[in-house]
Amino acid sequence: MLTRKEVREAQRRALRFFEKAHIALTLKEKKGMEVADFGLGDLARTGLQVVVYVNTERVCAKELVLFPRQTCPEHRHPPINGQPGKEETFRCRWGTVYLYVPGEKTAKVHAIPPRGKEVYYTVWREVVLRPGDQYTLPPNTLHWFQGGARGGVLSEFSTKSVDEKDIFTNPEIRRIPELAK
Repeated sequence: MLTRKEVREAQRRALRFFEKAHIALTLKEKKGMEVADFGLGDLARTGLQVVVYVNTERVCAKELVLFPRQTCPEHRHPPINGQPGKEETFRCRWGTVYLYVPGEKTAKVHAIPPRGKEVYYTVWREVVLRPGDQYTLPPNTLHWFQGGARGGVLSEFSTKSVDEKDIFTNPEIRRIPELAK
């Protein structure tokens, strides 16, 4: 569980990454930035900073910041109400992001799962995303990603996002952030 102070510091830090990526944000977007620690209380290793531009019944657009070696844990976007689940495209804007998807395991991977949580990382085909690179995930595809040594900024374009319905490999994860009082 994060404190308000930790959230503010992560937001300030993420804004520096957005500046490096030359991504302009409104004051409302800056203040509304989500800081997710996935309920694990270890934001430096497992977390994500998110700005949502739009999330309608048909489309969603977000900006994501990963601090150096910060990991968005393994998950999938399942079918919901007869819909196939979220299809999403990640496009790297700055830094490096290592994305892992099903398929043959990459011989020499770059990411390191958070210590003690390795069992919850099961897909190992590595896709390296550098500025200008992009990758599209079909609905209901297991995936996880990690910022490189300097971190990374991703734009996400997808069908409707229903984050609270995401299914994580690690049953301890709570997708919706909770703040300490």
